[in-house]
Amino acid sequence: MVTFSLTAAHAFAVAALTSAGANAAMAASLARATVDAEARSSHAVGFSHLVDYLESLLAGRINGKAEPRRTDPAPALIRIDADGGIAQLSFDLAFDDLAEKARTFGIALFAQANSYTSGELGDYVFRLAEQGLVGLAATNGPALIAGSGGGKPVYCTNPLAFAAPRKGAAPLLIDQSSSATAFVNIRETAARGEQIPPGWAVDAQGQPTTDATEAMKGAMRAFGGARGANIALMVEVLAAGVSGANWSLDAPGFANGEQTPGSGLTVIAIAPSLLDEGFEDRLDIQLTRLSTGYGIHIPGASKFASSITAHSDGIRLPSALVSRISAFAKGHG
Repeated sequence: MVTFSLTAAHAFAVAALTSAGANAAMAASLARATVDAEARSSHAVGFSHLVDYLESLLAGRINGKAEPRRTDPAPALIRIDADGGIAQLSFDLAFDDLAEKARTFGIALFAQANSYTSGELGDYVFRLAEQGLVGLAATNGPALIAGSGGGKPVYCTNPLAFAAPRKGAAPLLIDQSSSATAFVNIRETAARGEQIPPGWAVDAQGQPTTDATEAMKGAMRAFGGARGANIALMVEVLAAGVSGANWSLDAPGFANGEQTPGSGLTVIAIAPSLLDEGFEDRLDIQLTRLSTGYGIHIPGASKFASSITAHSDGIRLPSALVSRISAFAKGHG
């Protein structure tokens, strides 16, 4: 393992991204998101996922020179065409305006199309919660999971993320996919030649499988059966339908080819203080009651604690991963 300070990790990511063809703004935005994900212990969408971005920049699936195009079709709406670039850059460019619109109108919506996959979805809403806003986000990408009653992939992992501010404590943060597990878990298991647990995936014939390699040829399964598949469909409409992005069935792969997935991202920001001035206090009291009185796990606290620790202790990355990313920084990706 190799230890980096957060500043050094950011510089490391920027160097690799710049060498792979990202412009300065894109490199800075994605490096920030990558480091923050790693600091929160969201490793699957941290530096290991950065390799997907680097490979996609070189292959042309990400437009490294993208110039996001913004229109505001209504006072509380922001719409962005990512120009084949990354989702994080467009959101960064619109973030302050989205927060201000939410405070002004009580609710505001950001919709983006034509981007690469969105990375750590919780990051988008976590930042809103830090501004005293409630956030809800939905995103899609290439088809990976089967729908209700089907055996072929029709939706991406289609995650939902939700965050809300609480007084004097870490924001409530829920970030979960519609699939039984993350795609990277199956991919990594296949690379190791190991078995996956029952219920994660089906093979190319639509039959349940524990063979990770066969699962890669088939489809992932939604969590909770039909209920999870229904949530995936709801996310699909929010992320791709509302934004005008590619439906998952029409999205090119994020790990092969030369075309962007054309993913969608929709983020809703709500100003709860306009409805209840004591919202943050009441939420803190309620979450404390749930955790201390009923033993309920409150999502977000551990990620926030990990982030705080990372600011002083840094982050640790596998040496093989560091070598892989270093090769991009040296122009040998």
